[in-house]
Amino acid sequence: MRVQLLTHTPEPERACAAAARLCYSAADIDRLMARNDEDHAALLQKIVRLGHYSVLEHASFTFGIEGISRACSHQLVRHRIASFSQQSQRYVASCDQFEHVLPESIADRPECRQLFDDFIAEAGRVYSRLLEAGVPAEDARFVLPNAAATKLVMTMNARELRHFFALRCCRRAQWEIRAMACEMLRLVRQVAPVIFGDAGPGCLTGPCPEGAMTCGAIKEVRDEFSRI
Repeated sequence: MRVQLLTHTPEPERACAAAARLCYSAADIDRLMARNDEDHAALLQKIVRLGHYSVLEHASFTFGIEGISRACSHQLVRHRIASFSQQSQRYVASCDQFEHVLPESIADRPECRQLFDDFIAEAGRVYSRLLEAGVPAEDARFVLPNAAATKLVMTMNARELRHFFALRCCRRAQWEIRAMACEMLRLVRQVAPVIFGDAGPGCLTGPCPEGAMTCGAIKEVRDEFSRI
């Protein structure tokens, strides 16, 4: 898996803070943007604490994501307040040795690994034979499994990213999308540390929202995200 922060709104925290001030100020936008970083940080901390997230929608972040499975991307695109451009299996043909993702739970068990490898190899052979027989790639792809790797570009605004992190950084999220979400959070904290300083699973800022289905490891989770 490879996750990159390709681009983002210039000075995202300055833009969001200026948008928040504009609602209650007669000053022009240039003056609002000229406020110092300490002013922006204090205001954004208050906004996040009060849950007034609408102004965070003025900052957007674009990621390049490679080497995730189709099983992972199917979960990702359920986050509808986002823009996605995904490599097409209709127009980009794979080969018999197609890139795929191997879960650790299978890789760690030799007998399961052999079953998995045999299936992947056979799926690749069938896929190639269908292409050789003149079957369009858009139809031959029907034999490719969820393990097939994909790549995409995704854009989300800061408000939706906070929601995304609350759901997908949770230990109860599927392992692959959780790993991706944690890396995304690490990247955006570097450019917007106030907006995303407390972002992550719900247990970082309150009781676990999973209720009876909690992982029961709140202290460990908080320690983990203090290091991201």
